[in-house]
Amino acid sequence: MQRRDFIRNTARASVALSVLGWASCKQGAEKNTGKVPVTNKDSINNPFFTLSLAQWSIHKMILEDGMDPFEFAAKAKSWGFQGVEYVNHLYASALKKNTSIAISIDNLVKELKKRSENEGLENLIIMIDGEGDLGTANTAERTTAVENHYKWVDAAAGLGCHSIRVNLFGDNTPDIWKNASVDALGKLAEYGNQNGINILVENHGWLSSNAKLLTEIMKEVNMNNCGTLPDFGNFCLKRENGERWGTPCVEEYDKYQGVEELMPFAKAVSAKSYDFDTNGDETTIDFVRMLQIVKDAGYSGFIGVEYEGSRLSEEEGIIATRDLLLKASEKLS
Repeated sequence: MQRRDFIRNTARASVALSVLGWASCKQGAEKNTGKVPVTNKDSINNPFFTLSLAQWSIHKMILEDGMDPFEFAAKAKSWGFQGVEYVNHLYASALKKNTSIAISIDNLVKELKKRSENEGLENLIIMIDGEGDLGTANTAERTTAVENHYKWVDAAAGLGCHSIRVNLFGDNTPDIWKNASVDALGKLAEYGNQNGINILVENHGWLSSNAKLLTEIMKEVNMNNCGTLPDFGNFCLKRENGERWGTPCVEEYDKYQGVEELMPFAKAVSAKSYDFDTNGDETTIDFVRMLQIVKDAGYSGFIGVEYEGSRLSEEEGIIATRDLLLKASEKLS
């Protein structure tokens, strides 16, 4: 814990220097297309948070362009970040290289740890997808889902992360979903306690995007290592044809109310972005308002950049989000 505090404090003090160093290097300048403004040195002060990068921000580079996911730490460092947040299924190909999942994950942890340490970055979270529905009413399926997450708790501990992020998909009837989720999270948090790992739930669609219901679950679980990961976006409650992803949202929870309700349980924060105007502001999310909510909650840890747009390249979107966070932080009361 002392090591993390040291890294966090050092990183926060040097965030402006890191960003400026990146922006001024020749390679970075060549990559900037001018589509979004880049923060200048006169507008950067010491923010109340530290910058981390969510690996989902580069999922197209990895899944479509063939980028090696093990280059994540190097990329994050080059863009001025101090922490990294991994996505488990972006390493699916690497995990298939060995018939033993335990050996594969052990090798994965060793390689990721080596890469992050070489870059001087802090490993923060592993985002877990595709391991089963923790909110299902089917007891057998829920138990399997819980146990499927154990290996990622172990992996997070091996990497020196503080948390794994889980989804709460499952039943879509509020009371049934709540009871199932309380059961699953309680068991998973008990396992996490053995390794000093937090179990964090992100507002990630369906009932998990109903912040009021999610806070009720947090209160019922009532464990110090079970919390939330508020995301500035992801407040869609219902999509066309009942799909989880990929179709238009037809019902949405108020994003500002949602983040405010989730912050008392937050152990991480995700700054989601989709697109930017000519001033460099997000077109659908008021970052100043969001950051004020986060700051007022007394949060002072890492805020993860998670660009999910399509108009800009992933690199441009990451830089634009990073710069907007720094710019918006100066407008807070």
